[in-house]
Amino acid sequence: MFLMSSALFLPSSSTGLRGEAFLDSKENPKEYPSYLELEKKGTLSERKDKLYSIYENCHLCPRDCRVNRMEGQVGRCQATSTVKISSAAPNFTEESPLVGKSGSGAIFFSNCGLRSVYSQNYKISIEGKGVEISDQRLAKEMIKLQKKGCHNINLVTPTHYVPNIVSAIQKAISLGLRIPAVYNTHGYERLETLQLLDGIIDIYVPECKYMDSEQAGKYSAEAYNYPHHAKLALKEMYRQVGDLKLDSRGIAIRGLMVRHLILPNRIAGTEKFLKFVAENLSKTTYINIMDQYKPAYKALEYPKIARGIKRSEYAEAIKWAKKYGLTRVAR
Repeated sequence: MFLMSSALFLPSSSTGLRGEAFLDSKENPKEYPSYLELEKKGTLSERKDKLYSIYENCHLCPRDCRVNRMEGQVGRCQATSTVKISSAAPNFTEESPLVGKSGSGAIFFSNCGLRSVYSQNYKISIEGKGVEISDQRLAKEMIKLQKKGCHNINLVTPTHYVPNIVSAIQKAISLGLRIPAVYNTHGYERLETLQLLDGIIDIYVPECKYMDSEQAGKYSAEAYNYPHHAKLALKEMYRQVGDLKLDSRGIAIRGLMVRHLILPNRIAGTEKFLKFVAENLSKTTYINIMDQYKPAYKALEYPKIARGIKRSEYAEAIKWAKKYGLTRVAR
């Protein structure tokens, strides 16, 4: 995923609220983190079993490969049913509500179902650099991050390993896991999978990459249906967790944080994205408009994305955010 520290920008509006007003929510879920309640009810085991059954005819993501990953078969993501990670360590380069003073406990998962031609982490996401570990070992890595003081468990590119992740969270609960789970994704999600995560994930951090099918297909391995599924995913995530909530320290405890990377020549459909958020989620949705795109992996082979972002392109995005009345834009 693309990483960026952030501060809040509040466009002028008639509300009269200062940006800091959004950062002082002390509202907590009834049970915190929410996965504790599901474990208490016995629901977590049911979800884990249902998710693992999907591996036998894999349709965790919109690629819908239908391979039997339990038998070692691989689909577009190139992953089996054994989880593979490249690293697990405190991360201080994410958005400030995730990082706080002690860092976000980032676990980077190897392989990826989207496979964009400009991937910055292509050695991990496309080439699959990393080591295979058991669900029990993954649970222990979560506990290690919690003991280091991390404010959350940040699951980076998790979609193709959701069954293992839910299994590991359940195992980690018995070991004392008590910090929120962050689902840090490229946005190419299947609604059914997200629904099985309802009540398990407290903080969703999707990146919405495209609003146009043709661009998605060209730059992300024929994922022409990306915009359709990304929109459904954003709505479902928002339904589950709502606007971002922070504790008295300014640390995220629950809610939606949406990322959007500006691509050259309006490839990402930034105006359409901002309009969609304003009209379908809320105008107080936390949005990180990212301007750090630089050609990576195979991007130089594609003329329209073979350069970095111009200042005018970023300024244009901020202007659109104001136009649609979005009041919680990070930059």
